[in-house]
Amino acid sequence: MSERPLKVGLVGGGKGAFIVHPHQRAINMDGTRRVAAGALFPDPQVALEEAENWPYPIKGYGSYDEMIQDQAKLPEEERLDYILIVTPNFVHFDPAMKALEAGIPVFCEKPLTVNLEEAEKLVRKVRETKIPFAVAHTYLGHWTSRLSRYIVRSGLLGEIRWVDAYYIQGWLATKLEETGNQQASWRTDPKRAGLSGCGGDIGTHALMQLRYVTGLEVKRVSARLETFVEGRMLDDHFTAYCELSNNGKALVRASQICIGHKNDLGIEVAGTKGALRWRQEDPECLVVHLNGQPDRVYWRGAVAAGDGFLPADMPQELLDEITLPSGHPEAFHDAFARLHRSFEADVRKYKAGQPVVCDGSKYANVEDGWMGIAFIESCVKSSKSDGAWTEVPPLP
Repeated sequence: MSERPLKVGLVGGGKGAFIVHPHQRAINMDGTRRVAAGALFPDPQVALEEAENWPYPIKGYGSYDEMIQDQAKLPEEERLDYILIVTPNFVHFDPAMKALEAGIPVFCEKPLTVNLEEAEKLVRKVRETKIPFAVAHTYLGHWTSRLSRYIVRSGLLGEIRWVDAYYIQGWLATKLEETGNQQASWRTDPKRAGLSGCGGDIGTHALMQLRYVTGLEVKRVSARLETFVEGRMLDDHFTAYCELSNNGKALVRASQICIGHKNDLGIEVAGTKGALRWRQEDPECLVVHLNGQPDRVYWRGAVAAGDGFLPADMPQELLDEITLPSGHPEAFHDAFARLHRSFEADVRKYKAGQPVVCDGSKYANVEDGWMGIAFIESCVKSSKSDGAWTEVPPLP
């Protein structure tokens, strides 16, 4: 007999919130997980109304405190298997810590917290409890991101000299936060978003793509956080020149004021033997450039080990991970689903009493979240010092 579906509880997600919808579709995609409960809004009455109006029956709570306390009292087989936090940044730390204290695994939207002090507390709690914890860096869920990681980390491009990791948007080219747009209003408010607007919101995605694919860390930054829209309280344009742990260099850049760009995240990795390019808006393929050879274009679902570039002993796990035949495009929801699928496997191990190693190979972990906050704080410090080179602290 198959195992029962995991029960997921939502923190946030009501009143038109965007990110909860791809998450809940991804949760339901395999039939092995389902949203079972939620504290969907800060106002208790609205939270209960939103739960009543959910597309299918779930148990509504007036607050995440109430949900976590109630679930902690239930027998193991009846309680929520993990919670998903989809609130604005300033409401990440508290529900995450309280869930961990109740023994409930956590899947948290990025960035992990609004400051390094809170991030470090979560890192220490996860290390102490060994409870699975994921940070929702969506684009790691693309199969081509995983192939890129394999190619670069296997040394097929040689020593990495240069990385350009970017995330360019144009939706905040005007002062959208003054029109009542919910997504714009909290992302441009330092009390809710944290120290950085554009950098914290999407620059952290570019950083995570760099770290995930290359395995390299950013050691020092010379950064500029700029605000082009007059009167905006946080940066809407973000540029960080980076020194990497192998002495290579990188550019991590993000913008939300470049009209015409929609969700343009990408990465270019240049090594001594070759280079690799991948873009999220064309997520089915990646391009490998080799010196003196024709370009190689790899499509998800149409990759052959031992092709003269890819080794014959590629991990079978990577080749088996395809969910759709080549030519049937995977996209944003599939990337989310791959993250939840990977997290589900670790949650099931944890609940079965088996050791779990959340090593960051399948989804961003709490330590990856910490590194994102350390990077942003270092960039803010550098920018305030006119771009002075600033050390990024190592993981505690």
